Amino acid sequence: MAENEIWRHKLILVVDDEQDVLDTILEQLPTDVNLTVHTATTFEKARQYLVSYTYDLVILDIMGVRGFELLKISVSRNFPSVMLTAHALSPDALKQSIELGARAYLPKEKLNSLVPFLEDVLKLNYQSVWRNALDHVGSLFNKKFGSDWRVSEKDFWDEFEKKLSVDDAAIIK
Repeated sequence: MAENEIWRHKLILVVDDEQDVLDTILEQLPTDVNLTVHTATTFEKARQYLVSYTYDLVILDIMGVRGFELLKISVSRNFPSVMLTAHALSPDALKQSIELGARAYLPKEKLNSLVPFLEDVLKLNYQSVWRNALDHVGSLFNKKFGSDWRVSEKDFWDEFEKKLSVDDAAIIK
């Protein structure tokens, strides 16, 4: 697959209450393909987009735009959804993202790896994307919250790890 081919003819929604974050994301996305990006800085505008269009990918901030409520709408429409956060960087927000059906979770401090991360979401199955996301997030969480950050929700994390160990085909056709 050509380097940017995965982006060709895609429709993406990016939601964040901070315009500079939207600008940073837009600057990183490929421009040499027929990629259409809608942006929203409010819950209401994002909700209107989610019910009016069919997206190939949805990127949602958690704080400031009621990201978890938007995630529920997005997942109910079967849109692959990624949670992006700075202020809600916590084990609870990660767990809630998983429980509500997000395909991945990316701290804003990892925005420099956004494009390859999103390409994984577009081309890999649920298990493979989450294994990659947890590799990124896990080391960051270990530094920020200590290596035992999963202990308080051990049953949840053990069950989730089992789900990720299912050996399905990694690439979505």
